[in-house]
Amino acid sequence: MMLTAPAVFYNFLLASFFGSLFHFWKGGTGGRLLLNLILSWTGFALGHGLGELWETSFLMIGPIHSGLGTAGSLLLLFIGHGLSKLEESSHEFDPRNH
Repeated sequence: MMLTAPAVFYNFLLASFFGSLFHFWKGGTGGRLLLNLILSWTGFALGHGLGELWETSFLMIGPIHSGLGTAGSLLLLFIGHGLSKLEESSHEFDPRNH
């Protein structure tokens, strides 16, 4: 199903809300906020795309697969957060500095 401009805008707002809320919960700098927004937008788009591909109707709002979009958004946000923590922890102990 083709998305209309208002549906795309709603997807963008919903994904932005998830990314901002996640940033508010986990904290971080402005760069981290941008990363959270990009991850949320990407995850929502991928989730919506999978909903279209699988032809599901889980929590649909008009033409929007908001259920799978939300799941995709949250999945990428948590994966991104976890990977950033791995990166931070690898810099905490550097044997060359000891």
